[in-house]
Amino acid sequence: MKTLLVGAVAALIVGLILQLFNGAIEFTGWADVLIYPLILLGSGALVSVYSQMGFFAYLTLNYMGIGIFRRKTWQYIQIVLAVLALLELMFFRTFVGGSTSLQQDLILGIAILIIAVMVAYLKVKSTNANAWIPTLFFMMAISIVEIIGVLQIGVSNATIFMVVPLLICNAYQILTLHKVTQDEKKS
Repeated sequence: MKTLLVGAVAALIVGLILQLFNGAIEFTGWADVLIYPLILLGSGALVSVYSQMGFFAYLTLNYMGIGIFRRKTWQYIQIVLAVLALLELMFFRTFVGGSTSLQQDLILGIAILIIAVMVAYLKVKSTNANAWIPTLFFMMAISIVEIIGVLQIGVSNATIFMVVPLLICNAYQILTLHKVTQDEKKS
């Protein structure tokens, strides 16, 4: 429920900022002005559910990866997959698909990389150094897989509206995972 709230609030803030600077939606009356924030909250809730789905898929994949490969090998695999996902986002879509802007893809890829590094740094600070690679993998590879659908639309506002709340939800989930899974201390 907290992730749902995080996604709803993030989408509300991003949507209002986009409307403030772009003015893409023209309101015809007060009903539109009053309903718009509710639509933003609902959209953010849906984005957070999508984020949660990706998070549980990641947890399952990580559990299976640790069970199949040695821990060090699984870390190398995660690094390779994260780099491939980032390169796919930044270059492959432009050169093979030809339908998107290289500049927008580079900006999005660099932004995701910076956010992933910041979140991984915070995760390591609050847990241990072993969390660095899994956090980077989740924040890069899984987030990129989650946003592929919105990238097909090719509208910058739609991309921003979905990617920002999604990354915030993903960061929230990975940063709070150790708090959720730790045993309560007995009094």
